[in-house]
Amino acid sequence: MAASRTIFVAGAGIGGLTASLALAATGFRVVILEKAERLEEIGAGVQLSPNASRVLIGLGLQPRLAAHAVIPDAISLMSARSGGEVARLPLGHAAAFAAGAPYWVIHRADLQAALQAHVNDHPDIELRLGCHFEDVVPHAKGLTVVHRSGVMRAQDLALALIGADGIWSTVRHHLFPEAQPQFSGLIAWRGTLEATQLPREYANRRVQLWMGPNAHLVAYPISGARQINIVAVVPGTWNRVGWGAPGDGNELKNVFAAPKWPSPARMMIGAVDGWRKFALFTVPDGGGWSKGTIALLGDAAHAMLPFAAQGAGMAIEDAAVLARCLAEAAGENGAGVAAALKRYARLRRARVARVQRTARRNGKIYHLGGPLALARDLTIRAMGPRQLLARQDWIHDWRA
Repeated sequence: MAASRTIFVAGAGIGGLTASLALAATGFRVVILEKAERLEEIGAGVQLSPNASRVLIGLGLQPRLAAHAVIPDAISLMSARSGGEVARLPLGHAAAFAAGAPYWVIHRADLQAALQAHVNDHPDIELRLGCHFEDVVPHAKGLTVVHRSGVMRAQDLALALIGADGIWSTVRHHLFPEAQPQFSGLIAWRGTLEATQLPREYANRRVQLWMGPNAHLVAYPISGARQINIVAVVPGTWNRVGWGAPGDGNELKNVFAAPKWPSPARMMIGAVDGWRKFALFTVPDGGGWSKGTIALLGDAAHAMLPFAAQGAGMAIEDAAVLARCLAEAAGENGAGVAAALKRYARLRRARVARVQRTARRNGKIYHLGGPLALARDLTIRAMGPRQLLARQDWIHDWRA
C-alpha cells in the first residue's frame, strides 16, 4: 500500500470513527485498525452538546442520529440536601435553533452504529476489525505501520498514524511510555431501565443531575426516550483496569440511603436491575500529543473525568481540528505532516485542559455536603437558569 494520502487510525471508538470520516472528507484515504472482532456497546448514554453535534451534522450524520437521539427539554439541577430541584436550565428545540445545533442525548451503541454505518458507506475508508496495532517505524517515505490479525502479521506504509485507541492506548505507550493513566478514586456505576418503570415526572425528556454528599447521580433518556440511562458516581478503592465489571446494587443502595438521599434518587437507584461499575482513570494534563507524524486523539491524549459531559465531545472536536490541520498541510512530505500535527496539538491543548479543570471542579461541587451544600444551592438559585446556561457558552459555541 502506498503511503501517499493514506492515514492509519488505531481505534474505532467515537473519536477514531469521527476522525476517519473527517479525514476522508478532506481527501485522505483512511485505514482503521480495531482490535475488537466487532464493535460492541461500552457504557450506555452519551451527551452531545452543540459543539459536538455540530461536527457530526457537518459530516452528514444527522439522518442516522436523529432517529435515536433525544433533545432534552431541560437540565434539572437537583439537591439531595433540599430533596428537589434547585434550578432548571431550558434546552429543547428553541435552544437548538439558537445554537445552530442540538443538544443530544443518545445511547452510545446507537452513536457508534451510526458512525460505523457511515464509515462502511465511505469508499475511502477501510475498517479492519480484529486487527491489532503493534508497532510503527518512521522513515524517509513516511511510516511503516505494523499490525496483526490473528496469527498473521503485516505492515503498510502510511502518511501518518493517529492513536484514537482510548485511555489504555498502545500508540501512546509507544510514543510516551511514561504517561500512565491515574486512578481518580471515583467509581462510576452505570445502568439502564425502561422509562415506563418510573413515574412520568422522573421519566420525561430532561437531564437530571442529583448532587449529594460524596456522590452524585445523573439520569437522562436514551433510545428515543424509551430508556433511561442512570450513572451514579461514588468514591472507592476498587480500580480494576478495563471496561467495567458487574456491580452489586445493594452496595450502591447503601451509599444512596436515607436520610442523606431523598426518595426520588433512591427510587431511580432501586429501579435498575443490572449495574456495571467502571473505575474512573484520567490521563494527566499537559502530556504529549504528537511526535513526528504520529498523534493522539480523544482519551488516548486527554482522558478526563465525565463531570462536564464532554469526553465524547472533546474527541469529536479533536477529530475536526485534526482533519483541518492535515488538509492544510503544505505538501504531503513528512515535515509538512509533522508540522500539521504539532499545530493540531497546539490548537487543542489549552481548550481541552480547561475542560479537564472544569470537570474536576464540577465533581467537587457536586459532592459537597453540610453547610457547603447549602451555600452551593443558594448560589445556584441566585444565579438563575440564564446565567447558569451562559457559563457553558464557551463550550457549546465552539466551531471547528
